[in-house]
Parts: sequence; C-alpha cells; structure tokens
Amino acid sequence: MSAERRVSSRDPRITRRKNENTRAAPVRAASKVKSLAGVVRAVRRAQAAGRRIVFTNGCFDLLHRGHIRYLEQARALGDALVVAINSDGSVRALKGPRRPVVPADQRAEVLAALAAVDLVVIFEELDPDRVIRAVRPDVLVKGGDWPIHRIVGADFVLSGGGSVRSLPYVDGASTSSLIARIEAQAANRR
Repeated sequence: MSAERRVSSRDPRITRRKNENTRAAPVRAASKVKSLAGVVRAVRRAQAAGRRIVFTNGCFDLLHRGHIRYLEQARALGDALVVAINSDGSVRALKGPRRPVVPADQRAEVLAALAAVDLVVIFEELDPDRVIRAVRPDVLVKGGDWPIHRIVGADFVLSGGGSVRSLPYVDGASTSSLIARIEAQAANRR
C-alpha cells in the first residue's frame, strides 16, 4: 500500500475525483446537508447494505466541546450518524427571540464538517418525531439531560427493534451558559 491511505468507496464521506486516477477526495461539508427525502434515500441504501444508522437531533446553535464529545459518542454506536437540527423558527420558539445566534444553514454546514457526522437535515417542527419516523434509525440518541422515557421518538424506535440511548452530559458545556458568559463579558466592557 502506498503512503496514501486507501479508503473504501462505500464510505459516504468520500468520493473519487475525476481525471485523477484513484486518489480519494473528501466530500464537501455542504454536500452532507440534505433534504429529508435525500436523507431517507441515503439511510435506506445504508441499511440495505447492513449499516447501523444512529440518529440525534438538537439546535446546535454555538458548537462547543460538549457537542463534539456527544456527537463522537453517538457515532461510535453505529456505522453512520444522522443529525437533525431545528430550523431558525423552531429554535426561536424553543429558546426565545434572541436565538439562534447562528442561522440554520450555517449550523448545518458546520456540523456536516465534523468527521463524526455523516448526514444533516434541518426540520421545522418543535420536535423531530416526523423526521425520526421517516428516517427509521436503528439507534436514537440524546444527551444525558434527557431521560429515555422523555426522548421524542423513543417508543417508535423501540417498537421497530431499535435502541435508545441517553449519553453522558458534559458539565459546564452548554450553549446557554456560553451565551451568558459572552453577554456578561460584553456588559463588563461597557
């Protein structure tokens, strides 16, 4: 094997460059952001090939260490990780009129750039139930601040033979506390 690492062509994050023999090029992050129909097609192909699909959702407004650890742990539970993010309107409804700080299309692309994330979809509703039912993941994951009995879609995933996990919460790592710190620092400078 040459110094270049050989990559399986089955990996959805890798494509082949035209006219450059067999060198693999990473997929652009934006290409991993899909419509719900696009995510469902990709998931069905992956599941037909025997791949285990993990699903999570959230606002992911200001990406921080807690998000990274959580997404890496979620991805380790399967072969591909689908992340559904709240639209700007649903974030405002859930978090208040000053949120989100970062628009949905930008949040989606930043998440898609992470190695742990395979696909990203933006949803309009306050909860991801419709998306979960369409995707039909093998594993449904939320952060440790969500007990399993309160995770939206848990009953649906369990009824289909899947599993539901609540991953450990990283203390001191939250978007709300990060925003509060930024606002306090700005107030002290005035």
